[in-house]
Amino acid sequence: MTTAGRGAARFIARTNMSLARTLSVLTLVSVPAYGCTAPRANSPAEEVPPPVDAKLTASLAGPQRTEAERARDVYRHPHETLAFFGLRDDMSVVELTPGEGWYTAVLAPVLAERGKFSVTIADPNGPADFDATKGARALLARFRSDPNSFGHVRTIVVNWHQDATLGPDRSADMVLTFRNAHNWLGVEIFDKVLAAIFKVLKPGGILGLTDHRANPGGPTDAKAIGDTGYVPEAYLIQQVEAAGFKLAATSEINANPKDTKDYPSGVWTLPPTYVLGDADRGRYASIGESDRMTLKFVRP
Repeated sequence: MTTAGRGAARFIARTNMSLARTLSVLTLVSVPAYGCTAPRANSPAEEVPPPVDAKLTASLAGPQRTEAERARDVYRHPHETLAFFGLRDDMSVVELTPGEGWYTAVLAPVLAERGKFSVTIADPNGPADFDATKGARALLARFRSDPNSFGHVRTIVVNWHQDATLGPDRSADMVLTFRNAHNWLGVEIFDKVLAAIFKVLKPGGILGLTDHRANPGGPTDAKAIGDTGYVPEAYLIQQVEAAGFKLAATSEINANPKDTKDYPSGVWTLPPTYVLGDADRGRYASIGESDRMTLKFVRP
């Protein structure tokens, strides 16, 4: 081999060795060995949303909640319940029939910056003597009184006895409802409510609900549920799954083993309603709020 040929061969060899070292370094950086704890960038599909715990904690302590509402936290466990349902602050959430806004006051600040939040109400222009009309007007008045907390909350007027629309089809990440299913079952419109929820949820979207839990094997007829407020858990799950949902998880977060479920005026005998007034009030106060099931469903 000529001198020029030997020089060219040495140059090629050095170049190949350098390239090999470079590829080795790149391999170590981009593909860590099994068990290596080196950080790895998430792909867009693997993005982990920011934790919601801090926002929930701040909201629960916020001035938009009343002292009467805070007093119920010990029974309703809002932080744990919403965490169980998988709430994120960037979700599109619909809360159904929020009553006086107990959970609304918790959810609104959490979703204000990055999410979308809607609640359903009855027609505030309905008959003035209807409880539903009064409730809608009271909730809207609360929103107007604190625009910093509730100004971004959208309202959806619904009549559950008709075909309700909760928003564009497949537009919501989560639908929540608290202690309402027994009412819908009692007047036999739960199927209409579930159909509306199914339509608005995205595939993979979550339906989270709590309700007063009857004893296993308890009555499932509409009158018994309407009169007592208690629903057998297995029956409620069956009804929701028949509408196309899949049960994802159950929780005992809101269980209350002290609840004997045999009161003169059903669940409304217990706090916070105390429908019997002062009669045996101490006894019912010692029991606390009802034994509740906490159920998480997914729309396939």
